[in-house]
Amino acid sequence: MNKIVLVTGASTGIGRATAIKFASNGYDVVINYINSNEKANALKELIETEYKVNALTYKADVSDENQVKEMVSFIVEKYGKIDALVNNAGIAYDRNFEDITIEEFKRTLEVNVIGAFIVARECSKHMEKGSTIVNVSSTNGTKTISPECLDYNVSKVGLQSLTRDLAFQLKPNIRVNAVAIGWADTDLNKDLPKEYIEEENAKIYIERFADPSEIANAIYFLSSEESSYINSEILVIDGGY
Repeated sequence: MNKIVLVTGASTGIGRATAIKFASNGYDVVINYINSNEKANALKELIETEYKVNALTYKADVSDENQVKEMVSFIVEKYGKIDALVNNAGIAYDRNFEDITIEEFKRTLEVNVIGAFIVARECSKHMEKGSTIVNVSSTNGTKTISPECLDYNVSKVGLQSLTRDLAFQLKPNIRVNAVAIGWADTDLNKDLPKEYIEEENAKIYIERFADPSEIANAIYFLSSEESSYINSEILVIDGGY
Protein backbone atom coordinates (compact mmCIF):
# COMPACT_ATOMS: atom_id res chain seq x y z
CA MET A 1 0.00 0.00 0.00
CA ASN A 2 1.22 3.49 -0.84
CA LYS A 3 2.09 5.99 1.84
CA ILE A 4 -0.49 8.74 2.45
CA VAL A 5 0.21 12.48 2.64
CA LEU A 6 -2.18 15.26 3.52
CA VAL A 7 -1.22 18.66 2.13
CA THR A 8 -3.28 21.59 3.37
CA GLY A 9 -3.82 24.56 1.10
CA ALA A 10 -2.74 22.32 -1.76
CA SER A 11 -4.64 23.62 -4.77
CA THR A 12 -2.13 26.33 -5.73
CA GLY A 13 1.47 27.49 -5.31
CA ILE A 14 3.75 25.70 -2.89
CA GLY A 15 0.99 23.35 -1.77
CA ARG A 16 0.33 22.27 -5.33
CA ALA A 17 4.02 21.72 -6.05
CA THR A 18 4.34 19.74 -2.82
CA ALA A 19 1.41 17.49 -3.69
CA ILE A 20 3.00 16.78 -7.08
CA LYS A 21 6.39 16.07 -5.48
CA PHE A 22 4.92 13.48 -3.11
CA ALA A 23 2.88 11.92 -5.92
CA SER A 24 6.01 11.61 -8.07
CA ASN A 25 7.52 9.60 -5.22
CA GLY A 26 4.63 7.17 -5.00
CA TYR A 27 2.47 8.73 -2.29
CA ASP A 28 -1.32 8.82 -2.44
CA VAL A 29 -2.22 12.47 -1.93
CA VAL A 30 -5.03 14.22 -0.08
CA ILE A 31 -5.49 17.73 -1.50
CA ASN A 32 -7.02 20.02 1.09
CA TYR A 33 -8.43 23.34 -0.10
CA ILE A 34 -10.95 25.96 0.96
CA ASN A 35 -11.73 28.10 -2.11
CA SER A 36 -10.14 26.76 -5.31
CA ASN A 37 -12.40 23.82 -6.12
CA GLU A 38 -11.60 23.79 -9.86
CA LYS A 39 -7.85 24.00 -9.27
CA ALA A 40 -8.00 21.25 -6.66
CA ASN A 41 -9.86 18.92 -9.01
CA ALA A 42 -7.49 19.75 -11.86
CA LEU A 43 -4.57 18.85 -9.61
CA LYS A 44 -6.22 15.59 -8.63
CA GLU A 45 -6.66 14.68 -12.31
CA LEU A 46 -3.05 15.61 -13.12
CA ILE A 47 -1.67 13.52 -10.25
CA GLU A 48 -3.72 10.46 -11.08
CA THR A 49 -2.96 10.69 -14.80
CA GLU A 50 0.73 11.51 -14.62
CA TYR A 51 1.85 9.56 -11.55
CA LYS A 52 -0.63 6.67 -11.37
CA VAL A 53 -1.35 7.14 -7.67
CA ASN A 54 -4.58 7.94 -5.89
CA ALA A 55 -5.56 11.51 -5.12
CA LEU A 56 -8.60 12.95 -3.46
CA THR A 57 -9.74 16.48 -2.75
CA TYR A 58 -11.27 17.64 0.50
CA LYS A 59 -12.68 21.09 1.23
CA ALA A 60 -12.10 22.15 4.82
CA ASP A 61 -11.19 25.28 6.74
CA VAL A 62 -8.16 24.23 8.80
CA SER A 63 -9.09 26.68 11.55
CA ASP A 64 -12.44 24.94 12.08
CA GLU A 65 -11.94 22.07 14.52
CA ASN A 66 -15.04 20.16 13.45
CA GLN A 67 -14.21 20.40 9.75
CA VAL A 68 -10.67 19.16 10.42
CA LYS A 69 -11.94 16.24 12.50
CA GLU A 70 -14.33 15.27 9.71
CA MET A 71 -11.54 15.52 7.11
CA VAL A 72 -9.14 13.37 9.11
CA SER A 73 -11.86 10.80 9.84
CA PHE A 74 -12.62 10.64 6.12
CA ILE A 75 -8.95 10.05 5.26
CA VAL A 76 -8.52 7.37 7.91
CA GLU A 77 -11.74 5.66 6.87
CA LYS A 78 -10.47 5.48 3.31
CA TYR A 79 -6.79 4.75 3.86
CA GLY A 80 -6.50 3.58 7.45
CA LYS A 81 -3.56 5.86 8.24
CA ILE A 82 -1.71 9.10 7.55
CA ASP A 83 2.04 8.92 6.98
CA ALA A 84 2.89 12.55 6.33
CA LEU A 85 1.32 15.94 6.94
CA VAL A 86 2.32 19.19 5.30
CA ASN A 87 0.76 22.18 7.05
CA ASN A 88 0.87 24.61 4.14
CA ALA A 89 -2.44 26.49 4.43
CA GLY A 90 -1.90 30.13 5.27
CA ILE A 91 -3.17 33.66 4.67
CA ALA A 92 -1.76 37.18 4.66
CA TYR A 93 -3.61 40.49 4.58
CA ASP A 94 -0.67 42.86 3.98
CA ARG A 95 -2.08 45.82 5.86
CA ASN A 96 -0.23 48.72 7.39
CA PHE A 97 0.06 48.67 11.18
CA GLU A 98 -2.59 51.38 11.52
CA ASP A 99 -5.04 49.73 9.14
CA ILE A 100 -5.20 46.07 10.08
CA THR A 101 -8.37 45.18 11.94
CA ILE A 102 -8.57 42.98 15.00
CA GLU A 103 -10.73 40.58 13.00
CA GLU A 104 -8.04 40.28 10.33
CA PHE A 105 -5.31 39.79 12.93
CA LYS A 106 -7.34 37.06 14.64
CA ARG A 107 -8.09 35.36 11.34
CA THR A 108 -4.40 35.24 10.42
CA LEU A 109 -3.56 33.56 13.72
CA GLU A 110 -6.53 31.20 13.43
CA VAL A 111 -5.42 29.88 10.04
CA ASN A 112 -1.63 30.10 10.23
CA VAL A 113 -1.08 28.89 13.80
CA ILE A 114 -4.22 27.43 15.36
CA GLY A 115 -5.12 25.68 12.11
CA ALA A 116 -1.72 24.03 11.93
CA PHE A 117 -2.11 22.92 15.54
CA ILE A 118 -5.57 21.44 14.98
CA VAL A 119 -4.54 19.50 11.86
CA ALA A 120 -1.33 18.23 13.48
CA ARG A 121 -3.17 17.15 16.63
CA GLU A 122 -5.86 15.25 14.74
CA CYS A 123 -3.49 13.64 12.22
CA SER A 124 -0.98 12.58 14.86
CA LYS A 125 -3.63 10.34 16.41
CA HIS A 126 -3.42 8.19 13.27
CA MET A 127 0.32 8.34 12.59
CA GLU A 128 2.67 5.46 13.23
CA LYS A 129 6.39 5.40 13.99
CA GLY A 130 8.35 7.09 11.21
CA SER A 131 5.59 9.53 10.26
CA THR A 132 6.38 13.19 9.67
CA ILE A 133 4.92 16.67 9.93
CA VAL A 134 6.35 19.64 8.04
CA ASN A 135 5.04 23.14 8.73
CA VAL A 136 5.43 25.78 6.03
CA SER A 137 6.68 28.90 7.76
CA SER A 138 8.52 31.97 6.53
CA THR A 139 11.68 33.98 7.04
CA ASN A 140 9.20 36.57 8.35
CA GLY A 141 9.29 34.43 11.45
CA THR A 142 13.09 34.36 11.68
CA LYS A 143 15.00 37.28 10.24
CA THR A 144 13.00 39.30 7.73
CA ILE A 145 11.13 42.37 8.94
CA SER A 146 8.05 43.24 6.86
CA PRO A 147 6.20 46.03 8.70
CA GLU A 148 3.25 45.86 6.30
CA CYS A 149 2.35 42.32 7.39
CA LEU A 150 2.74 42.40 11.16
CA ASP A 151 0.02 39.81 11.72
CA TYR A 152 1.64 37.41 9.27
CA ASN A 153 5.06 37.89 10.91
CA VAL A 154 3.65 37.10 14.34
CA SER A 155 1.86 34.01 13.01
CA LYS A 156 5.04 32.61 11.49
CA VAL A 157 6.98 33.12 14.72
CA GLY A 158 4.18 31.22 16.44
CA LEU A 159 4.28 28.45 13.84
CA GLN A 160 7.99 27.93 14.40
CA SER A 161 7.48 27.72 18.16
CA LEU A 162 4.64 25.27 17.54
CA THR A 163 6.98 23.17 15.38
CA ARG A 164 9.48 22.72 18.19
CA ASP A 165 6.78 22.05 20.78
CA LEU A 166 5.11 19.44 18.57
CA ALA A 167 8.45 17.73 17.99
CA PHE A 168 8.79 17.41 21.76
CA GLN A 169 5.21 16.27 22.31
CA LEU A 170 5.26 13.67 19.51
CA LYS A 171 8.74 12.22 20.09
CA PRO A 172 10.09 9.67 19.38
CA ASN A 173 7.72 8.33 16.74
CA ILE A 174 6.79 11.43 14.72
CA ARG A 175 9.36 13.91 13.44
CA VAL A 176 8.25 17.55 13.18
CA ASN A 177 10.18 20.17 11.20
CA ALA A 178 9.45 23.40 9.36
CA VAL A 179 10.66 25.26 6.31
CA ALA A 180 11.10 29.03 6.61
CA ILE A 181 10.81 30.30 3.07
CA GLY A 182 11.76 33.65 1.61
CA TRP A 183 10.41 35.04 -1.63
CA ALA A 184 8.67 32.50 -3.88
CA ASP A 185 7.04 32.86 -7.28
CA THR A 186 3.45 32.20 -6.18
CA ASP A 187 0.01 33.78 -6.60
CA LEU A 188 0.53 35.51 -3.26
CA ASN A 189 3.28 37.61 -4.83
CA LYS A 190 2.06 37.89 -8.41
CA ASP A 191 0.79 41.45 -8.06
CA LEU A 192 3.93 42.96 -6.55
CA PRO A 193 5.27 45.97 -8.49
CA LYS A 194 8.02 45.09 -10.96
CA GLU A 195 10.37 47.63 -9.40
CA TYR A 196 9.89 46.13 -5.96
CA ILE A 197 10.60 42.62 -7.26
CA GLU A 198 13.81 43.86 -8.86
CA GLU A 199 14.85 45.50 -5.58
CA GLU A 200 14.21 42.30 -3.64
CA ASN A 201 15.98 40.14 -6.22
CA ALA A 202 19.06 42.31 -5.74
CA LYS A 203 19.08 41.31 -2.05
CA ILE A 204 19.00 37.58 -2.85
CA TYR A 205 22.33 35.90 -3.57
CA ILE A 206 20.70 33.77 -6.27
CA GLU A 207 19.00 36.93 -7.61
CA ARG A 208 15.52 35.50 -8.14
CA PHE A 209 12.44 34.28 -6.32
CA ALA A 210 12.18 30.55 -5.62
CA ASP A 211 10.15 28.32 -7.88
CA PRO A 212 7.48 26.48 -5.82
CA SER A 213 9.04 23.16 -6.86
CA GLU A 214 12.27 24.14 -5.08
CA ILE A 215 10.36 24.59 -1.84
CA ALA A 216 8.51 21.32 -2.44
CA ASN A 217 11.84 19.49 -2.82
CA ALA A 218 12.89 20.61 0.66
CA ILE A 219 9.52 19.72 2.18
CA TYR A 220 9.71 16.25 0.69
CA PHE A 221 13.28 15.83 1.93
CA LEU A 222 12.19 16.60 5.49
CA SER A 223 9.40 14.03 5.08
CA SER A 224 11.62 11.28 3.72
CA GLU A 225 14.02 8.74 5.19
CA GLU A 226 16.84 10.87 3.79
CA SER A 227 16.27 13.19 6.76
CA SER A 228 15.59 10.50 9.35
CA TYR A 229 17.76 12.16 12.02
CA ILE A 230 16.50 15.71 11.48
CA ASN A 231 13.90 16.77 14.02
CA SER A 232 12.63 20.02 15.60
CA GLU A 233 14.46 22.11 12.99
CA ILE A 234 13.56 25.20 10.98
CA LEU A 235 15.14 24.96 7.52
CA VAL A 236 15.60 28.40 5.97
CA ILE A 237 15.11 28.46 2.19
CA ASP A 238 15.62 31.99 0.90
CA GLY A 239 18.34 31.81 -1.73
CA GLY A 240 20.69 33.69 0.58
CA TYR A 241 18.73 36.87 1.45
